[in-house]
Amino acid sequence: MADTEPQPAEREPTGPEPTESAPHRGEPTEREPTESAPQETEPHRGEPTGPEPTSPEPTGPERTESPPDGDAAEPLTALSLPAQLIIAVAIAVAAVAAAIHLSAAFLNVSPPNTLTKRHGAAIDDYVYPEFERVWKLFAPNPLQQNIAVQTRAEIRTPDGGTATTGWRDLSAQDGAAIHHNPLPSHTQQNELRRAWEFYVGSHDARERPQGMRGNLSEQYIRRIVMLRLGREEDGGTVQRIQVRSATTPVAPPPWSDEKIDTKTVYRTLPWWTVTSDDLPEAKRR
Repeated sequence: MADTEPQPAEREPTGPEPTESAPHRGEPTEREPTESAPQETEPHRGEPTGPEPTSPEPTGPERTESPPDGDAAEPLTALSLPAQLIIAVAIAVAAVAAAIHLSAAFLNVSPPNTLTKRHGAAIDDYVYPEFERVWKLFAPNPLQQNIAVQTRAEIRTPDGGTATTGWRDLSAQDGAAIHHNPLPSHTQQNELRRAWEFYVGSHDARERPQGMRGNLSEQYIRRIVMLRLGREEDGGTVQRIQVRSATTPVAPPPWSDEKIDTKTVYRTLPWWTVTSDDLPEAKRR
């Protein structure tokens, strides 16, 4: 039997066993990460070295982003069809009402024309008295007189006799109520004045009424007077009343050469018998 040559035994490594094969020359080597926290790499030149800025948290209520421009009409279109129809009808009605009001107010103060001649009565019924406009201040001949409406009453005394009261200036009472009042009522300013103008415009120089408007103006004056006096006056019962106007021309300014007689002129109406329809209580029946 031939002797075989003994194979040399492999030597066990005495150092730590390598975990990876050695890299070839020229290949980059990677370091095995360790358990310690990785160090921050050096920032590149030009980049901020501080912490990355973050948007500040809002301290108040959370703000919501506005909707895009394309959704601006979304709230209206999101309504149901009946709701959209109601809104459209309301807008149309408001527009028509505004057009009618402006047209009536314009025609009321405009010079006479075809429309005012044909529909003048309807325009006046709509405008007066709530939307009345008086342009006398800007007229070529503005009003240059002070007109005061005064009244007195014939009363029956408790002993069965009669007596006549003194004249009471109703216009002065209205003026005192308006004085120092920043927001006077329409009634305080115009009720008595318009009633007197209504009467003068519907009566002739002999105080004879012209048509139904003349009789209506007399009733209007009597009711206003009885509303101011009341059923009882100076301890007696009012039986008849009389009304007059006191017209005083306004004196010209000192620098004017115009000469005007400032004497007061009175227009006294006949006595009117007070009826139950003239009393303030008749309004509540």
